Amino acid sequence: MTANVQRRDHTPPPPLEEGYWSALLNEGEYSESPAVDDIPHIQSSEPAEDYIPHPNLEPNGSDWDEVRRIMQDDEVIALLVSGYNRGGLLVEWRTMRGFVPASQLVDFPATSNDLARRKTLMNRVGQTLDLRVIELSEEQNRFILSERAAKAERGERADILSRLNPSDTVTGLITNLCDFGAFVDLGGLEGLIHISELSWGRVGHPADILERGQEVTAFVLEVNQEAGRVALSLKRLHDDPWETVHLRYQIGENVEGIITNVVDFGAFARIEEGLEGLIHVSELAEGHFLHPRNVVSEGQYISARILSIDGRARRLGLSLRSIS
Repeated sequence: MTANVQRRDHTPPPPLEEGYWSALLNEGEYSESPAVDDIPHIQSSEPAEDYIPHPNLEPNGSDWDEVRRIMQDDEVIALLVSGYNRGGLLVEWRTMRGFVPASQLVDFPATSNDLARRKTLMNRVGQTLDLRVIELSEEQNRFILSERAAKAERGERADILSRLNPSDTVTGLITNLCDFGAFVDLGGLEGLIHISELSWGRVGHPADILERGQEVTAFVLEVNQEAGRVALSLKRLHDDPWETVHLRYQIGENVEGIITNVVDFGAFARIEEGLEGLIHVSELAEGHFLHPRNVVSEGQYISARILSIDGRARRLGLSLRSIS
């Protein structure tokens, strides 16, 4: 598919928080230099030696120059998978060690189960994958490749990057859902919607609100031409409900909502998309009870009274006790 880019008259988005991308790289989906010590030990009935370490390679300068040319020319290379860790697959090219994040594999199952994830990665060892280089840094010893990117036509990713600008809106298909966000196919180039950019409200996991193959329209937060990255947002296509919460609700007003999460100190209730309030344990019910779950449960519809409103702090206090 081809990315559908639209210009929007929209206030430019604020700069991304310091470390936005580096935080993603530390989520286990990417690795600067996977080492034997990085390979986790998972308690299971299977032997730990199923994790296959890589040889101790020492990249030389000429190989860095050549792989840089390969990346610039947008070439596809076929590499043998020699090992894996929790984050993805290990491959070698000449004297260099490369890493293919699980999120960049075709048909990788969306699962948070470590054992299932491990088995899937282990089964790829010994296979030859067609890959494209998506990130390269000699200073950080980072050589990242993608099986997904290899499916695009040559030059297609660069063309999309050249046409995208912050504040554009794009249409694409959800290709993968990870703990930290969702990947969107923009027509040969994948953008990332971080979990914090999915909704103005709280999202437990991207799979709670999205599914693979779903078409979405997203707001472009950032385009990094050099790294080939596109940061996207769903929530910024809509106004922040907290900015006008004091205009739409009043203290003492009764509202309808749905319980979204129950914790030791109370329960959270969504009264509109992106707007959740806290019912403190002391405001759940009269008398004594062992836990908030003895009073309410996730998915339950409730009527509550607004006790406090603080849009700047993004806090809304609710009560079930004082409802009338």
